[in-house]
Amino acid sequence: MTAHAHPELTKNQSLVFGSLSSAGGPLTAYAILDLLREDGFRAPLQVYRALDKLVEYGMVHRLESLNAFVACAHTGCSAHGAAAFAICEQCGDVIEFTPDEALKGLNDWARAQDFTLARMTIELRGTCGACKSKAV
Repeated sequence: MTAHAHPELTKNQSLVFGSLSSAGGPLTAYAILDLLREDGFRAPLQVYRALDKLVEYGMVHRLESLNAFVACAHTGCSAHGAAAFAICEQCGDVIEFTPDEALKGLNDWARAQDFTLARMTIELRGTCGACKSKAV
């Protein structure tokens, strides 16, 4: 499912996706809850249920190392079940990209091990170019 072919979203899923889309960066479930209190959200479970479905649809990614979520930045993620992120530890900027060579190597390894991949998230942590140039 591509980002252009969204399934029919519930009201809660639409609100959660909207908050992530307009955030411009990763948000925790509790930050989303705070943003959506005026829209009737009262419990973290409401946010987590919506996030689970949005992740399943390939519209949102979970950043494991930040325990946060980000709206998918490009189409096709759910088609190959993988996403990759470069996370700046200075400014918190998150760049989503598709590392085709790395994905091929990891998929080849999984096949050789008879390991069935459900999904793959690659996170690179470091310093972005903008922060590096500020430090010089």
